[in-house]
Amino acid sequence: MKIAIDGPAGAGKSTVARRLAQELGFVYIDTGAMYRALTWKALKEGKNFDDPLDLRQMALQTSIQFKNADHEQKIFCDGIDVSAEIRLPRVSSLVSSLARHPEVREIMVKQQQEMARTQSVVMDGRDIGECVLPDAEFKFFLTATLEERARRRAREMNIADDTPELLSLEEDIMARDHSDSERRVGALKVLPDSIIIDSSYMQIDEVLDKLLTIIEETNSALYGS
Repeated sequence: MKIAIDGPAGAGKSTVARRLAQELGFVYIDTGAMYRALTWKALKEGKNFDDPLDLRQMALQTSIQFKNADHEQKIFCDGIDVSAEIRLPRVSSLVSSLARHPEVREIMVKQQQEMARTQSVVMDGRDIGECVLPDAEFKFFLTATLEERARRRAREMNIADDTPELLSLEEDIMARDHSDSERRVGALKVLPDSIIIDSSYMQIDEVLDKLLTIIEETNSALYGS
């Protein structure tokens, strides 16, 4: 089974997808982390983010793997654990600049599709339902208000509410939304068969329960189990 979870930055996709995969016993694939890992390598090598062919060549020569360690999933780039480094602001600020290139996305999508070819997966990102797993049995679109998404990011970064830093986060997320929605390939969008979940006023457990209920009820209606 393939489950796609799309949505804007800060909507909680990764947390929900990880928990959902654990509940179902599926493999969780964080595609955003894959692009972040590639961005980390591009920064490390001093790449020009406006040179798609060079970035594509780098992607072809890059090994990105997920491994479970100490009861959590880690991401490795060319054998190096970059789980913490890919969350740094300098990576976050450039990941859209790398991911916007169709030449790069082509390579990454092939890698993601290969991961899902022989195993049941929960995959989250911006264009999973449209480009990566168009045949997914479930296509969820997880969203929340801009203000709530900024607050969630602020909590992750230990930033207090009602501070200039929070306003800056809102502006960054708004810019990311615009960039993700305007991509030539793999743009963030709601598909005709998307199941929209607005998590603005929901806790993670409530979102997870809603997704599990939808999956269970749909499977029961289709297969009687």
